[in-house]
Amino acid sequence: MALLNIQDVTKVYEGKVTHRAINQLSFEVEKGEFLAVMGPSGSGKTTLLNMISTIDTQTSGDIVINGIKPTELKKNDLAYFRRRQLGFVFQDFNLLQMLTVEENMVLPLSLDDQDPSMMQERVKLVAKQLGIEDILQKRPNEISGGQAQRTAIGRAIIHKPSLLLADEPTGNLDSKASGDVLQLLGSINQEENTTIMMVTHDPIAASYCDRVLFIKDGEYFNEIYKDNHRQTFFQAILNVLSLLGGHVGDFSTIRIP
Repeated sequence: MALLNIQDVTKVYEGKVTHRAINQLSFEVEKGEFLAVMGPSGSGKTTLLNMISTIDTQTSGDIVINGIKPTELKKNDLAYFRRRQLGFVFQDFNLLQMLTVEENMVLPLSLDDQDPSMMQERVKLVAKQLGIEDILQKRPNEISGGQAQRTAIGRAIIHKPSLLLADEPTGNLDSKASGDVLQLLGSINQEENTTIMMVTHDPIAASYCDRVLFIKDGEYFNEIYKDNHRQTFFQAILNVLSLLGGHVGDFSTIRIP
């Protein structure tokens, strides 16, 4: 069953020059799927993510998440929906510097007035899953980029969202930390059956997913599904990117670890 349904969505920005960022885009994301969205710069990836995350609203068409159309919700209901149903992971972590790792992680539960003992239990569990039990009392400026992104993922999944939205989650990490974070997202997807939609320009990151959706000029371009071998899936991703006109020269000789 589709957890996310995008139906004929168009986004037009009015200005001196009208800009159509997304044009009649339709696709579905199944419950438990790990989807990557790729496309050249300016293809509408971030606009799409912003509309799904309810930061922005579409000009026309429907976005349905778990049977609900966020655009039809009242302001308070929308805030509640976003807090309960969605999790967010960003390229630049967006951690609050004055809070510890643990305090950053429990933020969604604190905002929801959850029971402190349940919060404590959940932090323990998630920290163990992410391998960050030993840094819970540290502040963001005392930990590495990889640990910061793990903390951000912890914050994004602590309330068990229906849909996890990730925007270039490995963009600021070295290749070792990137691989760790992607494996982590993969295991969250597998073990918790969390539906993940990740915007990325990195074909290596995309090769961890079940399916890659490509968009160009705000429109559907192509999609491919993973097979049994990550290397051949990676190669298939590169092939589509070269058709798209993406810069793939740097990646074409890479073997997948």
